[in-house]
Amino acid sequence: MRATLSNPAVSPSEETTENQRELLVGESPEFLQVIRKANLLAQSKAPVVISGETGSGKELLARAIHYQGARKSKPFIPVNCGALPDDLFENELFGHMKGAYTNASSNENGLIAEAEGGTLLLDEVDALTPSAQIKLLRFLQSGEYRPLGASRPTVADVRTIAATNRDIGRCVALKLFREDLHYRLNVLSLSIPALRDRGNDVLELAAHFLSVYAREHGRVTPRLSEDARQKLLNYSWPGNVRELEGVIQRAIVLRDATVLTADDLELPECIDRTADEVELFRLRKSLAIGQFERDFVARMLALHNGNISHAAKAAGKDRRSFQRLVSKHGLDRKSFQT
Repeated sequence: MRATLSNPAVSPSEETTENQRELLVGESPEFLQVIRKANLLAQSKAPVVISGETGSGKELLARAIHYQGARKSKPFIPVNCGALPDDLFENELFGHMKGAYTNASSNENGLIAEAEGGTLLLDEVDALTPSAQIKLLRFLQSGEYRPLGASRPTVADVRTIAATNRDIGRCVALKLFREDLHYRLNVLSLSIPALRDRGNDVLELAAHFLSVYAREHGRVTPRLSEDARQKLLNYSWPGNVRELEGVIQRAIVLRDATVLTADDLELPECIDRTADEVELFRLRKSLAIGQFERDFVARMLALHNGNISHAAKAAGKDRRSFQRLVSKHGLDRKSFQT
């Protein structure tokens, strides 16, 4: 089954336009509930926060919301916040005027201007530094922004959708994300379930990807043997839909057959549900401890305005040890200065 966001205001002919429709495959109750809610969100102009694990389809859902809404004929512009260095954030988002800085030889629009009338997707919004969060908040509050070097602000008509694979509420509690920005973004919210929680949707998606990549490679669409189906169902899918797509694509490329068996599906044994649970527990524990440590160090820096000495003292560590933790987690103390 392909669950599709529907818009009663859109004619059937319009719905067939590729850029105005996104197909989301699945029939589990958890997934269909998300689709029903997304259909309502598509008819609103309010900001949306989409949460879900990496690879679960957050951008796909954001596109579906955009192309089923009133802004469907306008641009959909995705922004990977995690890939924007703090010193380039303002320029990338707001643009600049000629002469704003060395090498600025002409006027250049930012991503907000490119999204005018449409939708701006802020992917990995939780990765924004405190400084970038302030700049984004000012834009969301007034709808105005000032390109670098401009003498007056510009008003933008842009809908904002933010996506994250973290608990933003927890980030707010740890002082890693501004509370006022959270409230401004999180007017409407949507949470995508992990693939491992969607039951037989794994097989629905696998069938969809088999058809897509068989057609791409000029082959007859193969079917999955029973052992292959069970292997897909027994796997925990830490990479979610994105990982499943890669597994199926690889199988199609490497095996030209009418039936794919379990041996044709390359999956990491260490993360399989049938593998050693103790090793899996240790892996997840290590990742959780690392994330907790990073959040704690960042919170200390935020509370003490990026001052290493004060943050170290509050954390009960000597300055050198605390500095090593800052470096270990790739944190920049300057980004915590206000």
